[in-house]
Amino acid sequence: MHTHYTPEQQMLADGVDRFVREHGRFDQWRKLTSEGAAFDEGNWRRMADLGWLALAIPEEDGGFGATTAETMIVAEGLGRGLLREPYVSTCVLAARMLARGGNADQRELLAGIAEGRVRIATALGEEGGRFQLNQVRTRAEHTGTGFSLSGAKSWVPDADSAQWIIVPARTRGTANASDGISLFLVAADAPGLRRTDFRSPDHQHISQLQLEGVALQESALLGSLHGGLELLEYGVDHAIAARLAEACGAMETVAAMTLDYLKVRKQFGATIGSFQALQHRMVDMTIACEEARSMLQLVAAHMDAAPAERQRAVSAAKARIGQCGYYVGHQAVQLHGGVGTSDELAVSHYLKRLAMIDMSFGNADFHRGRFIALSDAVIEEAEVAA
Repeated sequence: MHTHYTPEQQMLADGVDRFVREHGRFDQWRKLTSEGAAFDEGNWRRMADLGWLALAIPEEDGGFGATTAETMIVAEGLGRGLLREPYVSTCVLAARMLARGGNADQRELLAGIAEGRVRIATALGEEGGRFQLNQVRTRAEHTGTGFSLSGAKSWVPDADSAQWIIVPARTRGTANASDGISLFLVAADAPGLRRTDFRSPDHQHISQLQLEGVALQESALLGSLHGGLELLEYGVDHAIAARLAEACGAMETVAAMTLDYLKVRKQFGATIGSFQALQHRMVDMTIACEEARSMLQLVAAHMDAAPAERQRAVSAAKARIGQCGYYVGHQAVQLHGGVGTSDELAVSHYLKRLAMIDMSFGNADFHRGRFIALSDAVIEEAEVAA
């Protein structure tokens, strides 16, 4: 499926492709991974110089005010090169929430994001939360002069390189209520905040956070008091769209690698790409990539729609692209044979990345359930209106 870009978007896509060819080689990825680096700081500076970090930032805050389509172009390139720069965490998820709900002081951070000086993580996951954004047990108690945060966050991508962390906390209500969730901008070195770092299977840097009476000023509140869930959902949906673009980039790249391998690997005196059974599997991989691309376009077309309509499109795409990603990744490894499982070959790492993208912000099973629930709600509203 051909993606129709405007001339400006095509220039951006061409620039991203050049960047990935020069700075997203697998040997560079392996070197960074062996050194234990979260990402390439040089790449981050280059991305800032190219203006990519400012795409989602409004013009009045020093950015370009670009649409979701432009950030998806950059994210797709990151997927093609397995690049680990915290683009989605900082420049999509955090930037979108700051731009929509930040106060004057918080919005000043957007200029720092655009320049590459500021990175912001978001602490979504809690034990037993099962991807539900309203499952928040971390508490924020009002102290009269501010707030005191206590609780734990179990899965926070890119927190080890962030200067700030957005923390959802409950300011009233029960642990699973939609009302009563507030968002707070917390300095990464705030007293009472402890961080434990580890790596995910695809070598992304993840952290667990323990908050023990973290004292915050009133100005740390991001968005409205008790009403932070809507802002959080807005930011997460944009982050999902970027991750799905990343998945499409990774799928198409690993499929191309597999096709190249089938053309040169010989067995029984012939290239294995001449075997009809393997040709059929390669066709199925290509179809899965095309399905994923079509669902990506569905998401891009609905990001400015009403919240329920946007969420339905995001969940439909997340579920299907997650399935396609697993299929393409597994087929790529199998068609490479035993070498496909080796650490020295890029193919296995693309599979791991696709698996972790499926798990981020809710896996395919979760989003199938959310799509059904949202669809039932739409049907009920239509019946009531009739």
